[in-house]
Amino acid sequence: MSETTTATHTGLSDNAAGAIAYITFVPALVFLVMPPYNSSSYVRFHAWQSMILNVTAFIVNITLSLVVALTLFASSTVFLTLIRGAWVVWMLLWVICLVQAINGKRFKLPVIGNIAERIANK
Repeated sequence: MSETTTATHTGLSDNAAGAIAYITFVPALVFLVMPPYNSSSYVRFHAWQSMILNVTAFIVNITLSLVVALTLFASSTVFLTLIRGAWVVWMLLWVICLVQAINGKRFKLPVIGNIAERIANK
């Protein structure tokens, strides 16, 4: 995988834009619609992977929270541990993706990365 270090006219490299896309979904959306970032397949890939990762994390955490709420009087400590574990996993994935992007690597998460790549290459 080749490094991407092309600087745009604003001075922001593709690596930096790819990493910034992981901060929240807002920069990812901005990079998807704003030239010159939306013309870089590298930036589009990381923006889409960030968005899909955020949506997936949100859905999984809401689902686990609903399960905890519905089983309030059952063994909710197990589900609370699952929620905490899910947050740790999301944070680790987020950091790994961010570091890989800043280093110019197109790191693909399983399933999510393939979807992001397919969308980014349209």
